[in-house]
Formats: sequence, C-alpha cells, structure tokens
Amino acid sequence: MIMERKWSMPNGKTFTIKPIRELIESELVEGIVIDPFANEASIKKVMSDKQKYITNDLDTSYKTNYHLDALDFFKQFDNESVDMVLYDPPYSPRQVSEVYKSLDKTVNMQTTQSSYWGNQKKEIARILKPNGKVITFGWNSGGIGKTHGFEISTMLLVAHGGWHNDTICTVEIKKT
Repeated sequence: MIMERKWSMPNGKTFTIKPIRELIESELVEGIVIDPFANEASIKKVMSDKQKYITNDLDTSYKTNYHLDALDFFKQFDNESVDMVLYDPPYSPRQVSEVYKSLDKTVNMQTTQSSYWGNQKKEIARILKPNGKVITFGWNSGGIGKTHGFEISTMLLVAHGGWHNDTICTVEIKKT
C-alpha cells in the first residue's frame, strides 16, 4: 500500500483541494465513473472521452445527471456495470443532518445512523466491476472494506492545519 501525507487549505468542495484533485487525476480509469455526491462536479474538467462521468447530487441547484438520495442513485446501475466510484459523502451524521435540513428534507434514523453508509457500501460493491476502483473521502480510512471484497492500494492523508480535521482519501480495488 502506498501512503502519503500532504498539506492543503480546507475546502468544502473536496475535489478542488489540489492534492485530492491530483490523486483523482492519477487514479482515473477508462469507462463509467460515477459520483453520487457530485456537488459542482468540478472533476469533470479533467475527464477525457475515455470516461463516461455520471453525476448525482441531492441538491437540485447543481447541474448533475441525477438528483437522488445516494442509495437510490446506486440502485440505477446494474451489477458490475461501473468502472470507478468517487465516494465523497457527508463525513458525519451531523453533516448528513445539515445537508438534509438545508434542502428541507426529512432527517430521520435512516439518514443519520451507521447503516446510512453501510447500505451505500453494499451497493458500491454490487455495481463496481471486478478490478474496479473506488476512492473514498472522509475522516476515517475505512473505505468500502475487505468484507465487501476490496483491497486498499493507496491512502492520502490531507492535513489542513489548525483545528481542521484531516481528509483521508482511500483508494481501493475490488478483488472479488
């Protein structure tokens, strides 16, 4: 496994952070790349005609292909049909709650308990092709995990200084 630590200013738009953008650019694969929390879909600028970039964001003010809850977005895809997932969900139950409330959506047990992420990870494992990649962004290095057939190839720790939480980027390959 490759591990690196870099420093960069924090930004709520994860993919605009230089070391994170560079990691994504270096890991991109040909084929279908999906982004269930695309926001402004800023990474689209580095995509080539070898990638079909499919975006989703619950916030309808963003120009994405879909405006669904991430779990519903994942269910749009057939088994083993996706080559890469850029998985940048809200990093904590508090962030999930803030997003839902800002969009006048209902916050409930389903959206704030650990199964929120667990169910999404199961769907990622289902839709990703064998040898497909997922890059997970968050405050922990759990990624999708061995129990779902994934192996970590690279980890990037992006320190933001001061009292800011680091962003942990976990690159995994689906082995089964």
